[in-house]
Amino acid sequence: MNIDGGLGHDGGRDESWGPLVTRKSLMRGGLAALLVAPFSTSALGAGGGQESDDEGAEATGRTEGQGATDSEIVLGVSAAFSGPSRGLGAELYRGATAYFNHVNDNGGIEGRRIGMKLYDDGYQPDPCVQNTMRLMLEDKVFLLFGYVGTPTVTRVLPILKKFQNESIFLFFPFTGAQPQREPPYGDFAFNLRASYNQETAGLVDNLVRIGKRRIAVFYQIDAYGRSGWAGVRAALDKHGERLAGEATYSRGEKFTGSMRKQVEILQGVSPDAVICIGAYAACAAFARDAVDVGLNVPIANLSFVGSENLLKLLTEGRDDTEKYTRLLINSQVVPSYEDTSIPAVREYRELMAQYDPQVPQELIQEEYTPFAHSFGSLEGFLNAKLLAEILRRLGPNPDRAGLEEAVFSVRDFDLGISERVSFGADRRQGLQSVYHTVVEDGRFVPLDDWGARFA
Repeated sequence: MNIDGGLGHDGGRDESWGPLVTRKSLMRGGLAALLVAPFSTSALGAGGGQESDDEGAEATGRTEGQGATDSEIVLGVSAAFSGPSRGLGAELYRGATAYFNHVNDNGGIEGRRIGMKLYDDGYQPDPCVQNTMRLMLEDKVFLLFGYVGTPTVTRVLPILKKFQNESIFLFFPFTGAQPQREPPYGDFAFNLRASYNQETAGLVDNLVRIGKRRIAVFYQIDAYGRSGWAGVRAALDKHGERLAGEATYSRGEKFTGSMRKQVEILQGVSPDAVICIGAYAACAAFARDAVDVGLNVPIANLSFVGSENLLKLLTEGRDDTEKYTRLLINSQVVPSYEDTSIPAVREYRELMAQYDPQVPQELIQEEYTPFAHSFGSLEGFLNAKLLAEILRRLGPNPDRAGLEEAVFSVRDFDLGISERVSFGADRRQGLQSVYHTVVEDGRFVPLDDWGARFA
């Protein structure tokens, strides 16, 4: 299923938001559809513990609608575990699971294990909506956690608003888009990572500073792509510049597909640099074809791209890898997992080695080889570490109604990285830092001198 609508050049309706959602329509149509949905499969809780199904919930006395028992707190996850972007969901899940396993092996939260109820949405909005309904209405999870992608999250936000009396919140989605950061949906989500606006501004500011003023955009034509596109435009406007050009692709494109047409469109406007807003398969194909066609300019990607998977696609089986990676710039929202001077990075590497968490077998439809370390799994690890702290602050009797207060109590919290985390009623994003990386010796490393590298 490939659902791509959205604002094109004519400024038309964003189809990724779908029709108007009402509670009655969700109850009447959505739940019946999800019961037979072929793309949703349940999985074991974190660490391979007991399955978090409804029968088990009844057996352990789960409070109706609360997602917590005397022995477990259940988190609901809908993410991409299949399709060309499956590495994004897999890496985020693995990092989170490593930390939750650590928590569970050390007494849990007030004696309660943290479990996850998992469904695959393939990075597609409709399955994500149906999975979310099932998580809320059938599985009765405590909260939603670790969703992947803007086109999926933006379709879920109106549902959370309709169910706001149930105090169901989405924690730390893997997206930097604006809808979950501002009215009317910002009240139903909490973000840890920096925004796409911050990422695009960092890229534009640094490129302009070294004389790269003609900046073009290659983007996924959906809510995610347009969010980054808008961020680039806003950042350029502050420098008195406009987009040099733009080219798009449809969500779900594979690395084996051709991006030559898009490359030629942008080559025709003679850009100084290209900023890509997409997932790793399509962005790797674009970077490959740009080199092959002769568009030899810096090519930047946002953190969502999945840096390690992009690099693997560009270099695997090649002898001339430097040719395809020397002009790459990837922004990140977590520090380098190679920097063991950072306490949280040391902890992350230790727990990833100790647990080596894998995606549950029943969710695997296509082969995927995980990375020992990745920016995505480090982000998932930090998400889990902060969520565990928030759950602790709920005390011995966890209740969804207390989640906001628990989150807002997080002020100057030391997550183990250089930046401390703070939340508040008017601050629903915990971190603000953006990092920039380039490829050296087959891995992404911090970019220290833009001028020396790209001027």
